[in-house]
Amino acid sequence: MPPDAPPFPSRSGLEATFLENRDKLLHFLRARGAGDAAEDLVQEVWLKISRSAPGPVASPLSYLFRTADLLMIDRYRASRQAGTRERDWNEAHADAAGASPEPSAERRLSAAQEAGRVLTLLDSLGPRVSTIFRRHRIDGMAQKQIAAELGISLSTVESDLRVAYRALVQWKERNDEG
Repeated sequence: MPPDAPPFPSRSGLEATFLENRDKLLHFLRARGAGDAAEDLVQEVWLKISRSAPGPVASPLSYLFRTADLLMIDRYRASRQAGTRERDWNEAHADAAGASPEPSAERRLSAAQEAGRVLTLLDSLGPRVSTIFRRHRIDGMAQKQIAAELGISLSTVESDLRVAYRALVQWKERNDEG
């Protein structure tokens, strides 16, 4: 490249003006309150001018400052709107966040009644099925231990658990329909 050739011969006038005045744009944005976002905004200005073909610009430096200012305003508005959305969401869900971790008396009563119906259903399946289900699902005992305790085979324990599970699924389906 000859020594008197421009440093960026393929750049448009606007891009060349940007490259020559990048530090001024950065200082301008920081002075306007962009803070740490100033570098990002200068990059956005570059992307905007390098992707578009605005045509001849009478005052390229003024155009760049105006573009930087508008991008900063857009970013401020987007940030403010995000804050408003966040605040509105928090206010809308404040009741749920402030709710008591304890269920209401009505829910406790309803749960107790439902548990009673489930226990009645299990008892109706026979004492062995009921015992196996309770020992396994409520007491957390392993199926092998249950088989040894009751003096039955592991396959009998598995079969009785299937009977209990099938009955519970059918009970749940009936209750969900009604």
